[in-house]
Amino acid sequence: MRFKRVLARAVGIEQAVVQWLRFDEVAGVFVVGVRLPQRAEGRCGWCGRRCPGYDQGRRVPRRWRGLDVGTVRCFVQADLARVRCARHGVTTQAVPWARHQAGHTRDFDALTAWLCTRMSKTAVAHKLRTSWATVGAIITRVMADADAAAGDRWANLARIGVDEISYKRGYRYLTVVVDHDSRRLLWLAEGRSKTTLSGFFTELGPAGCARIALVSADGADWIFNAVRDHCPNAEICLDPFHVVSWATQALDEVRRACWNTARRAGQTAVATGLKQARYALWKNPPDLTARQQATLAAIAHTNKPLYRAYLLKEQLRQVFATGGTAGAGLLDAWLGWAARSRLPVFADLARRIRAYFRADIINTLTYKLSNGLIESTNTKIRLLTRIAFGFKSVDALIALAKLHLAGYQISLPGRS
Repeated sequence: MRFKRVLARAVGIEQAVVQWLRFDEVAGVFVVGVRLPQRAEGRCGWCGRRCPGYDQGRRVPRRWRGLDVGTVRCFVQADLARVRCARHGVTTQAVPWARHQAGHTRDFDALTAWLCTRMSKTAVAHKLRTSWATVGAIITRVMADADAAAGDRWANLARIGVDEISYKRGYRYLTVVVDHDSRRLLWLAEGRSKTTLSGFFTELGPAGCARIALVSADGADWIFNAVRDHCPNAEICLDPFHVVSWATQALDEVRRACWNTARRAGQTAVATGLKQARYALWKNPPDLTARQQATLAAIAHTNKPLYRAYLLKEQLRQVFATGGTAGAGLLDAWLGWAARSRLPVFADLARRIRAYFRADIINTLTYKLSNGLIESTNTKIRLLTRIAFGFKSVDALIALAKLHLAGYQISLPGRS
């Protein structure tokens, strides 16, 4: 095999014709001079169509960062002309070894993206001797190409989960959409509103929206309104964790009211006991310690309203543990008990559930769909943010999250 062909394969530019090799002693880098194959000449950098030349064929030298040769950085250099495209106007001609307007070869981009699935961006930037921002730009390019090559990945979409996640201080949120069937991340966008989520449904299109049958969500109005406006056949499944958390918050309000009453009456010991009973009231019965069990037994004998609130919280949790038709019957019984409980916060919660959320909870009991998958996805996105020590660009975070969680297979250069 000729040396030039070996060099082209080592650097990752097999689609080019190698003309010369130099070592720049000042910069300490290899520079490989190449030219385009005849079949690749005169193509638009954006669409790849053959176009007439511009500037009377004048060519300008351009460089791209390629794969290292051993421990030495390597750059690819070629003289490129400009072409006049009917669609994109005057632009630099395309090269097969690099994306248009990118400063790195495709193999360098692929190596960077693969490393980012195993290492932090800071470590990748240090290993490849590039900048942190450049790594983010490369990931964005790779994911844009992967999205375009994947075609319609939403063709059979029927069950989705929607939630939001805070990615930065100052109330900066991302809207997250996952597919319950493939268990992968579908879509991310900055913001947390009906308008933001409507952007996903607009991309999905009317036919895709009509195929959506189930949507798991918390009780956020902006999710409900967007689903109602765009998905005529979809049913909402209300996440069990959020429903039980409403009862837990109501329980805590009852505990604080009892604590305030005891404190104002000068019952210091009782008030202290109620303050320390918070975690015993919150925890699930199988997780209670012996001391917490004793605390609950004491509350059952000395504070009937608070113990009644605790039983209401646990009974609502049992509704979701039972599920199905039996769970629906338990839900109706719970709504009646809460309304008669002489606990205003639970009576208000029962009225709110009966008026707005009963049908959605019945869907959850019937189809057994929750936000567990999307909460797991959010945890992984938080981990990516923590490893990277934050993100200046939300586009870089979105691209990195899709790289890890959207089900794409990123291969190392030279590997099948």
